[in-house]
Amino acid sequence: MTEQHNPSTDVSTTSGGQQLETFPDPGVPEHKLRMADKDPKAAKRAERQTVVLFVISIIGTIGMMVAYFAIRPDGTTVGTRNANLALGLGLFFALMGIGLAAVHWAKTLMSDHEHVDERHDVRGTDEVRAAAIAELKAGAEDSGIARRPVLKGAVVTALALFPLTIAVPLISSVGGDWDISKFKHTIWRKGTRLAIDPNGRLIKAADVTIGSVVHVIPDVPEEERRSHEWITEKAKAVVLIVRLDPADLKESEERKSWSHDGIVAYSKICTHVGCPVALYEQQTHHLLCPCHQSTFDVADGAKVVFGPAKRPLPQLPIAVDDEGYLIAQDDFDEPVGPSYWGRLK
Repeated sequence: MTEQHNPSTDVSTTSGGQQLETFPDPGVPEHKLRMADKDPKAAKRAERQTVVLFVISIIGTIGMMVAYFAIRPDGTTVGTRNANLALGLGLFFALMGIGLAAVHWAKTLMSDHEHVDERHDVRGTDEVRAAAIAELKAGAEDSGIARRPVLKGAVVTALALFPLTIAVPLISSVGGDWDISKFKHTIWRKGTRLAIDPNGRLIKAADVTIGSVVHVIPDVPEEERRSHEWITEKAKAVVLIVRLDPADLKESEERKSWSHDGIVAYSKICTHVGCPVALYEQQTHHLLCPCHQSTFDVADGAKVVFGPAKRPLPQLPIAVDDEGYLIAQDDFDEPVGPSYWGRLK
């Protein structure tokens, strides 16, 4: 006796033309009513909760706008941190409110009936297109937004205000300082001594042992470190020095005078997107950027050996003064950091 199967309800798996298994199509599970579907008070409560979440987004957007204009970076670490924290919190609540409100709305108030649509050609007939429009209207009706004016007002206001978090900073930057020549140079000068970051202690070549790594900044007067411009200038000038066995160095002829007894100095700013490159592997002489894993070979001109970076780290030519302190011979030979418009190399 041969068992008959209904092809519309059975699903089979085949391999090489051979049927392996047949099982019944479970179909769409039985729909279960939610609390808001059965209790008008629960529906009203869910609506109020959704409105509150949209209001949180509105407050977050307004808060970010206030913070953008009222809490400006003053050039100090604390001031910059506070300004970024205020902007970040405002943007967080603006996005979080919209996201949570949309999810809560969909889970508690919008229609949750499952529908099965058969696949069809990309361009449907006029009747199908008309039916799709009708379905969209029915979906809008199911969302209940038409009969919930407070919810409608909250969602419209939140969505209308949120773009300000992006537009205002962009618009306010128009007419600002777009002098890209500032990117081409740092405060390193001929004779500037190398100092340990952040305490500012000067470095003698004899203090740097083979395999050691030191994070370096320019030695500048104390009053300059207290200026508003110091953080910006320091961010461009940060350097990492490494001492290798001179026999391990692969130096081109024009750069052999840029190192001192195996000590080389390179910019800490990754040439990919500007993250701090600071993870050194002594055995391979590789420097790793923790953000996107760009890897540079310190023994071979800090060339890229792995990752998305496209250019080697700029090298700072160094020497030793009469007192044995490490000094810069000049500024970097090229702009530090990622690419930008107008950059030729």
